[in-house]
Amino acid sequence: MSMLDEDMYQYPEHLKLELAALPAKPGVYIFHGTSKTMPLYIGKSVNIRSRVMSHFRNKNEAKLLHLTTHIKHIEMAGELGALLTEARLIKEQKPLFNKRLRHAKQLCSLSLQPRGVEIVYAGDTHFSHKAQLFGLFSNKSSALETLRAVADQQRLCYGVLGLERLAQGRSCFRYSLKRCAGACCGKESLEEHQLRLEQAMESIRVQCWPYDGKIAVEESCDGFTQYHIINNWFYLGSVENLQEAKSMHSTAACFDRDGYKILCKPLLSGAFKVIALD
Repeated sequence: MSMLDEDMYQYPEHLKLELAALPAKPGVYIFHGTSKTMPLYIGKSVNIRSRVMSHFRNKNEAKLLHLTTHIKHIEMAGELGALLTEARLIKEQKPLFNKRLRHAKQLCSLSLQPRGVEIVYAGDTHFSHKAQLFGLFSNKSSALETLRAVADQQRLCYGVLGLERLAQGRSCFRYSLKRCAGACCGKESLEEHQLRLEQAMESIRVQCWPYDGKIAVEESCDGFTQYHIINNWFYLGSVENLQEAKSMHSTAACFDRDGYKILCKPLLSGAFKVIALD
């Protein structure tokens, strides 16, 4: 913490009434300043009041507290809804003090082909329905870095993977260094090479959308029930009755990496009741 932060910090007495009005329930909270279009900070918690209070006590957040004029909140029925709403609002409103959950303009993945690997982009490929995708990367460089790391760990061939050019009829340079098992020169079959590659990347496999269309995910807390409407891993919004869900657009604007990461494990594990809407 800088001396400026220490000098600036004062307990935000001007926000005491705002804090008192916050519920001790799950949801999203929004710190607002003088701007009418850009909030200062958006966060989420299973206990909104407690989490906001922790901001008040943090001297490292002196500047945020100094600039805050009021705090809004959105109550949700649980942590899942809070996570989804926070992620969507951060991308939509781009708050000044949030540094994550921004749109990845070059979101890409590694697509396993019968012979080798291709980098595909979310803008060109429907990630929710394409099989054999591995990893979600912000850019091509990150994807290639991961592929090289897997190749190094598993003694896979850079040439077969398309990471370097192979001279016809010759093994790659890494084979002479015993860093390649020999798929480039017939010492290992291409099928075995591909199988080892797929097994090595299984932990980052992108799961296809497992439903026929739009679904509602039910979540409840203290008698308050919400239905989170999802399609192709994309969060469309939350409603309190299923009739409202019918008016929501069914088509996702794009593949949402944050939505996928939030939803994948809970949905595939059966942790929530899921209602098919299409």
